[in-house]
Amino acid sequence: MRASRIPRLPLLIASAFTALALVTPAAHATRTAETPLTDAFAQAAETYQVPRDLLVAVSYSETRFDGHAGEPSASGGYGVMHLVSNPTAKVLEKAADLTGLSKRTLRHDTAANIRGGAAVLRAYADELGLDKGAAIGKWYPVVAKYSNAADPSVARLYADTVYDMLNKGLAGDAGGERVTVPAQPAEAERGSYAEAQDLTAMAALSPDYPPAAWVAANSGNYTASSRETSYNIDKVIVHVTQGSYAGTISWFQNPSANVSAHYVIRSSDGAVTQMVRDKDVAWHAGNWNYNTRSIGIEHEGWVDQASWFTDAMYRSSAALTAYLCNKYGIAKTRANIIGHNEVPGATHTDPGRHWDWNKYMQYVTGGGGTTWSTIVDNGTGGRFTASANWGTSTYSAQRYGADYRFAEPVASSDVAWYKANIPSAGTYKVEVWYPALAGYNSSAPYIVAASGGNQTVYVDQRSGGGGWHSLGTFSLNAGDQDVVGVSRWTGGTGLVVADAVRISR
Repeated sequence: MRASRIPRLPLLIASAFTALALVTPAAHATRTAETPLTDAFAQAAETYQVPRDLLVAVSYSETRFDGHAGEPSASGGYGVMHLVSNPTAKVLEKAADLTGLSKRTLRHDTAANIRGGAAVLRAYADELGLDKGAAIGKWYPVVAKYSNAADPSVARLYADTVYDMLNKGLAGDAGGERVTVPAQPAEAERGSYAEAQDLTAMAALSPDYPPAAWVAANSGNYTASSRETSYNIDKVIVHVTQGSYAGTISWFQNPSANVSAHYVIRSSDGAVTQMVRDKDVAWHAGNWNYNTRSIGIEHEGWVDQASWFTDAMYRSSAALTAYLCNKYGIAKTRANIIGHNEVPGATHTDPGRHWDWNKYMQYVTGGGGTTWSTIVDNGTGGRFTASANWGTSTYSAQRYGADYRFAEPVASSDVAWYKANIPSAGTYKVEVWYPALAGYNSSAPYIVAASGGNQTVYVDQRSGGGGWHSLGTFSLNAGDQDVVGVSRWTGGTGLVVADAVRISR
């Protein structure tokens, strides 16, 4: 019996290998069919020695994994990795050289596009002397360079967005496939970009809308004017960027763009950047008459992807539109607040069928826009806490309530906190009230304890006092907690004031 078994072993082994040879390709093909995007990211990351999660986060921040059938973004970017090809950035061409793939293939084939993006990131890493296997935090300058932004502050904004996603984690759907990145402590090593302005903390710099950051568009992309002396402003026009927030800001700074808008709004949290003064004529409507009489607002995203149109974006944009309507006497109606597609002669379709005009107009007019609201004054018992370093004053008639608090700026936080009982986790609008005097602080730091971590907004308390001023919209956790604070740690000059806050949903 022993002799009869020995000759059969090679046959059994051969049969096993034959079975593997027959089964493995089919099994692999099945897996590829089920997870083409996941596999493409993994394979490209391995081939070019790029951190897989970083590669995924860059793609998600750019396109939400949608290649848009090979059609370009507003700035000429293609595919899920947004490989740009325009007069000043030739990333698509660089990807073709690095991979040996044709530009057409890179534009239309998702797996090829991901390979192209990974190859470019690897090339940038090599140019910057980044070792293979470097920790993900060291890739920050590489990601910043991938933004194609000429302005370091915009490149920082782009890279910060990617690293914020890495820290929080992400999950996106594409063609029925779910692609995820787990939350991880991705310590961003910014290098020289640490010296660039942090646009998320520059909210006092907008010359026309206090909650917005200010980043000037290239002077060749708009017409300097003196509205409303030269032209009457009677319309607000809603646009969709067909690209990312940072990418749009960078594009409006590009002298070859020949396009601009007054404001750009971010999808995730409703952050606002102003790029053209209200008095000047932005080139956004495709119709000179409408350009001269309107203010254009760009919204991050793509017309065919509803996921970009978040409640935070709607609320922030509506607050801006309501502010502009009040400022320039524009009627809050659909006849005066229109989409780009409604401009005579328009060839654009934005904001598209996914834009919820009913919700937006309710928020603009206040009809059904607020479902919960609370005001916390510095005198509200048990709801306001501050150290003995904060004095009490009744000097200004612009105060909210009986009095307000003040303190000298110091290189120490010493935060005065406002506590509120937030009914449920969600997106809330935060507004502040303060009296304004020439001796008050030029850059008072307001801290919002958002669900993703504290966010700071700087406000010039020398002007605009005696009314509610929006800090923006923020994701807040449910519960009774310190929600808004005023810090003494500022580079601004003058007394820091803490008066009242209003939180609404």
